[in-house]
Amino acid sequence: MERSFVMIKPDGVSRGLVGEIIGRLEKRGLKLLAARLEKLTPERVNSQYEEHLNKPFFPSLRNYIMSGPCFLMVWEGRGAVGIIRTIVGKTNPVDAAPGTIRGDYALDLGRNVVHSSDSPESGNKEILIHFKETELTSYPRCSDPWLYE
Repeated sequence: MERSFVMIKPDGVSRGLVGEIIGRLEKRGLKLLAARLEKLTPERVNSQYEEHLNKPFFPSLRNYIMSGPCFLMVWEGRGAVGIIRTIVGKTNPVDAAPGTIRGDYALDLGRNVVHSSDSPESGNKEILIHFKETELTSYPRCSDPWLYE
């Protein structure tokens, strides 16, 4: 099974979208392994967005991510990264399809509600930035035989 990191950003938390986003991922069949609400430290934001550290928009991004609590999650399922990316929608909400989280709830690139890992490798890295392995809870679900051959 593949794991992916998902973070509901401060705008999504403030707008009360946490339950809606969790519901969409659960209804698709993905399994929640860990979740936590917290304000991120500068160090964790820098680690999370390491590839953007030297880009001109990074200070604004860091301030935004640290402006309020984020809801951090680890999800598991076959092809979890790709499935989640499809549910989340394109990074720029202008290009995000209706029915996706960003297509339904975001208007601006700088306030696009949610982050999701873009590859299994990124997912594993991002999970370790925010969670210890002992914080991930694996468990069987009664629906698993109906979801997977």
